[in-house]
Amino acid sequence: MCDDRPVNGVTVDARKRRTLLALVVVPLLALTGLAACGNGSSGGDAGASGPSQTHARTSSAIRPGSAHGTIREVPASSLPAEAQRTLKLIDAGGPFPYRKDGATFGNRERRLPDEPGGYYKEYTVPTPGAGDRGARRVIAGRGGERYYTQDHYRSFVRVSGG
Repeated sequence: MCDDRPVNGVTVDARKRRTLLALVVVPLLALTGLAACGNGSSGGDAGASGPSQTHARTSSAIRPGSAHGTIREVPASSLPAEAQRTLKLIDAGGPFPYRKDGATFGNRERRLPDEPGGYYKEYTVPTPGAGDRGARRVIAGRGGERYYTQDHYRSFVRVSGG
């Protein structure tokens, strides 16, 4: 049988409640801390991986509030073959291999020029060997401009040509 006598002035029921509370609150606090330290994704894909170890960060990282002219421009032909195929799919209107392709890109870190909500759409650039969507994306603006990121929105280059 259970002994309901107080231990250090605390009853069994109170100890059980404290234990249960600790088992619930501590993991929630830990998860909240992890979420706050997350990768800062702007594209609404919480399950996407962080930067690929095989892709170095470019020196053209765009900082919040940067002027449009500070984004380095590169020809589409200089992008990986998978990015070039993604650009062709965007031009053709699909079909896209990933469910989230064509979703609104929020630009929450403001690394791209400021535009109204819904202006940018994101598309996955497949990463060979990745078990998920990987870190590479093409962001397409309504005005026809295209941006490529190889490190999940940390830096961008503007893509010229097609």
